[in-house]
Amino acid sequence: MTPATSLFTPVEADLRILADNLKQLVGNRHPILFAAAEHLFGAGGKRIRPAIVLLISRATMLDQDITPRHRRLAEITEMIHTASLVHDDVVDESEVRRGVPTVHSLFGNRIAILAGDFLFAQSSWYLANLDNLEVVKLLSEVIMDLATGEIQQGLNRFDASISLENYISKSYYKTASLIANSSKAAGLLSEVSRETAEHLYSYGRHLGIAFQIVDDILDFTSTTDTLGKPAGSDLKSGNLTAPVLYALAEKPYLEVLIEREFAQQGDLEQALELIQNSQGIQQARDLAAHHTKLAIEHLVTLPPSESHQALINIAEYTLSRLY
Repeated sequence: MTPATSLFTPVEADLRILADNLKQLVGNRHPILFAAAEHLFGAGGKRIRPAIVLLISRATMLDQDITPRHRRLAEITEMIHTASLVHDDVVDESEVRRGVPTVHSLFGNRIAILAGDFLFAQSSWYLANLDNLEVVKLLSEVIMDLATGEIQQGLNRFDASISLENYISKSYYKTASLIANSSKAAGLLSEVSRETAEHLYSYGRHLGIAFQIVDDILDFTSTTDTLGKPAGSDLKSGNLTAPVLYALAEKPYLEVLIEREFAQQGDLEQALELIQNSQGIQQARDLAAHHTKLAIEHLVTLPPSESHQALINIAEYTLSRLY
């Protein structure tokens, strides 16, 4: 399996510039917020979202260099993603993210929520300064979608009757919207045709959904060390994902355990065992493979290039994390 970072070879230098710029963008007027941002952006992470923006920028600007606006869009994308993680960690009460302590575990909930708000506000300000109304609309929608996804997830906890469509829609709001809209925005900054812009949006949408399904499968098949959080933690918190929804159709007793919120001793372990002994995980793998294939098909409108190939490789890598 290719490590994620080697997929980004065509934009390696761009990502180094991005890492330096992110800390500067937050500014040091607010020492605590600056410390929180340094901690966040220093933690590394895979930088998959800005890498996709930069690769699309390069794949659509073949004969010329990418513009400062393309670079700023990649930075805004990572700021929005990071802001959402800070808030997610508060909601989920996570102590560790990417192997380092979360902002709220270091600075407290109040600072974490303000730091997330500050990053959303900063990203909106930089977004407005791109002077491209359509791009502003696309990325503003993402910020709304992130909140919608989080609210949907909260309302549907331990609800064994939620449909697969409902799960896909929540996955779009929480994960795919940012990748889809920033992919399209990168194309718009390169002045691609309307048709190509829609294909770029669809690439990001299907890639984001596949990415979320794979993460949800790994919650059942990976170790705590690999995940950076306890395995099975989604199920324990009542977040019912693709493997669970498929398993429910096959193992009716799973519904009983979920509806009583694993209140009795051994309930969670029994639920995990029912899922492992069902076709749920394999069916979720097939669903992720379907969305990966669709994502790659939407890249056909781009001319061949190293960056184009890297976008295909990222989609294939997303799926390969399962094996």
